[in-house]
Amino acid sequence: MLTKRALLRSAAMAALVAATAKSVPVIAQDKAEWPGLLEAKGIAEEGFIYGLPLVMNYAVMQEFAVDRNSGQFKAPFNEINNMHQVASPEDTAIITPNSDTPYSILWLDLRAEPMVISVPTVEKGRYYSVQLVDGNTYNFGYIGTRATGSEPGDYLVVGPDWKGEKPDGIKQVFSSTTPFVFANFRTQLINVEDMPNVEKVQAGYKAQPLSAFLKQPALRAAPEIEFLPATTAGIKENFFQYLDAALQFVPETPRDSEIRAKLAKIGIGPGKIFEFKDLSLEHKAEMLIGMKQGNDKIDSWLTSGNKSINGWNVGAFFGDEAFYNGDWLMRAGATKAGLYANDAVEAMYPYTRTDSTGEPLDGSKHNYTITFAPDQLPPVNSFWSVTMYDGKSQFLVKNPINRYLINSPMLPGMKKDVDGSLTLYIQKDSPGADKESNWLPAPDGKIYLVMRLYWPKPTPPSILPAGEGTWKPPGVKRVS
Repeated sequence: MLTKRALLRSAAMAALVAATAKSVPVIAQDKAEWPGLLEAKGIAEEGFIYGLPLVMNYAVMQEFAVDRNSGQFKAPFNEINNMHQVASPEDTAIITPNSDTPYSILWLDLRAEPMVISVPTVEKGRYYSVQLVDGNTYNFGYIGTRATGSEPGDYLVVGPDWKGEKPDGIKQVFSSTTPFVFANFRTQLINVEDMPNVEKVQAGYKAQPLSAFLKQPALRAAPEIEFLPATTAGIKENFFQYLDAALQFVPETPRDSEIRAKLAKIGIGPGKIFEFKDLSLEHKAEMLIGMKQGNDKIDSWLTSGNKSINGWNVGAFFGDEAFYNGDWLMRAGATKAGLYANDAVEAMYPYTRTDSTGEPLDGSKHNYTITFAPDQLPPVNSFWSVTMYDGKSQFLVKNPINRYLINSPMLPGMKKDVDGSLTLYIQKDSPGADKESNWLPAPDGKIYLVMRLYWPKPTPPSILPAGEGTWKPPGVKRVS
């Protein structure tokens, strides 16, 4: 989940004109070939919706794998960085970060040759997954408890130009639409004392070139790339510059050829007709309006693209290329709601900004509760959680007990109500020592809650199919 809620407010957008003035060499062009003002605005709107996921992904790749001074750097390409802690308020590269499972971060560069990801035996009862995400933000493959089981194995990840056969010893081949891939490992942490066990699992994760796996000479390294510097925070000022850079590493397909041709008309992408910086100020101004309209459409989709159940938004809009099938608005909405979120079969993410009556959640004004009736806890094959985020930034909330979520592994230490139900206390101040085990600290302001159901049960009671399942998340109730 990635840029901040204030992504493209009008005041920030004004900086784009200045930022785009520092671009690449001038290409002489007949102004008569420029698109008209209304056409440019329309292209900017469509281009923003199409390009937002690509730009957000490109910025994360920069911060995680390219810029060692980003403050969010994890490891260079093709090296795994095992994080021995869960996400905290200091993690600001990705919005709505998951704090359930310590991450292992691997950015793959598949230009020279495919890469082999190896996983160890993971004990039954511990959830883990390796989510493969390409530069289009398509989830194109899974390794893990649900997808491949708990046994060890070696898996091949290949780029769009690879034409080989599955080598001996490889369990499965996963094909990416782009040469750069984010392999996102999640390993379940049962409790604080469990971290050494998580580290043992993480130590068994490996990544190596196919040539090394086959014990053959390494292939010639791919040429160095001088990436355009990018940051998550810089997206709002540099959107088209970042999109232009990102598109160099996203091969065109029949699904996106039409929008790519339109973007070329305003100087964006490998097939650009002229330089974006050469557009007139009038064109740029119209395009800023178009971008704002695109952003508004994404926000509107987010409020209507899900089914509202007791105030929670429930939907399934993460998947592979066939899943989106060129629906760029759904892809942009999914990305803005939660970049790098899972397919519905892997995890479901009910989320809310309102209480059960539709009023905005605000920790500065009210206290709230969530009550799961007896035998009505989220139905999962693995585990579930409820995570608190700041409603403006969608980052985790600093609080005096350093608790960012409540999840099912915490149940033995929580208190049940007299009738056997479970009540969570959602408020900025402690509900009292006798209730603190069930307290999820809230910000002193707007609240954004996300429920995560890992490996949801497919048969009733179930949250699946999304929005139509027999299990429904209970509403958030205002108590003061």
